[in-house]
Amino acid sequence: MGLLIGDLVRSAAEAAPSTLVATLGDDAVTYAELDARSNQVAHALRGLGIRHGDRVVWWGETSLDALPVFSALAKLGAVFAPLNARYGAVEAERVAGYARPALLITDAAHAELASGWDLLKVDHAQLFALADAASADRVSEPQLDERDPHVIFFTSGSTGRPKGVILSHRANALRAMGGGAGDAEGSTVCMFPLFHMAGWTMAMGAFHARRPLHFVTTADPDDLLRTVARHRASRLYLIPAVWNRVLEADPSRYDLSCLRDADTGTSATPPELVHAIRAALPHTTTRIVYGSTEAGPGTLLLPGDVLRKPGSVGRAAPGVTMRLSDTGEVCVTSEYLMDGYFEQPDESAEAIRDGWYHTGDLGSLDDEGYLSIVGRARDVLRTGGETVAPLEVEDVLRDHPAIAEVAVVGIPDADWGEVVCAVVVVVPGRESEVEVDALREHCRNRLAAYKHPRRVELVPALPRTPATGQIQRTLIVERIVGGN
Repeated sequence: MGLLIGDLVRSAAEAAPSTLVATLGDDAVTYAELDARSNQVAHALRGLGIRHGDRVVWWGETSLDALPVFSALAKLGAVFAPLNARYGAVEAERVAGYARPALLITDAAHAELASGWDLLKVDHAQLFALADAASADRVSEPQLDERDPHVIFFTSGSTGRPKGVILSHRANALRAMGGGAGDAEGSTVCMFPLFHMAGWTMAMGAFHARRPLHFVTTADPDDLLRTVARHRASRLYLIPAVWNRVLEADPSRYDLSCLRDADTGTSATPPELVHAIRAALPHTTTRIVYGSTEAGPGTLLLPGDVLRKPGSVGRAAPGVTMRLSDTGEVCVTSEYLMDGYFEQPDESAEAIRDGWYHTGDLGSLDDEGYLSIVGRARDVLRTGGETVAPLEVEDVLRDHPAIAEVAVVGIPDADWGEVVCAVVVVVPGRESEVEVDALREHCRNRLAAYKHPRRVELVPALPRTPATGQIQRTLIVERIVGGN
């Protein structure tokens, strides 16, 4: 048996039955309610033929209805595989087909989009009607082992075949125990959707700590701040792009005296943002977390170091060993690692070598062992035989007064192989200040000449992944090359 996700729910229900698991708007669910309801859903799913080891795809918006589905599948030993709620029908059908599920579960909003798929399907209303008539008695699955697959998360990308990251019960239980979800007596506001690993990692961390998680359905700054104030939440973890919106919305309009942890991470965290959070919320502390779906937590920059180590993502998180490869790629090993990509042995072997997960990020270590991310191994540019890390150039361009946002990509070129291209969201009215010569002058004495932009493209917004806000560089290049 060992470390099983279903047991997190059971033990919380036994120890703290009336404690809230989660809220969303005016709705709430307790641990006793979640345990009983997930038992009913599990019995209903067994009645539909779902067994240990089956894969079940879930497609829906963030809702409290997702919690008993997730918990029921964990108790059955079936594999929970959530689809991105923003997929169109064609893309969703392609990704779902890759998983070859025994069942598709949808919410009402997505049921119609999936109506033509050649899969056994049930929506929440149908499933919960079956659950209403089912037993709430404990579900037993004697074959279930902690090393069994628990979830498959589909990695995002602008093109190419999806990858299904397989995480075991053991890996997820350990991530929940070390999830860094803040004050043990407080609660957390979760901005991540429930098709994303971060949302469920925070939920499992709440299961383990037996305290509430407060979901929001958008990254609207007022919704986030209202939720913190309403529930007296002690932790707010936001990606940098959302923190910028929150700070622009003036947090002082809300009573945030309850907040103790104002954390960030996932994508590059400019030192200026950390200073702004500290200025706006001086009664809080800030940590920066660096990790991935495949590896869980990688490094952690603690509150005492966030101002002392600007631009760093910290040292190896507890339970993690981190090193740089000969080429400067960040590699980590721990008990948190994925088991591989679903039915993609070559990609799995490339990602995990001799027990080390190769992140694809290029890093540098200072003399105290603190890691900074300087680029992506597959995103580095080769221009005139020289290698350029986009993040290094972005860091210099970001403080140009006419630049609101910037991404650096490589554009194919017959003479240079690739040219460095700055893709800029410009401050309104200052377009003339971001011409190529002006940006090259801005980089002079700060970067080697071969790293300076040779091309500038102005865009209204940078394309980002919906859950994590990471810049979609491949999509940017496709649009520029295709003239879109």
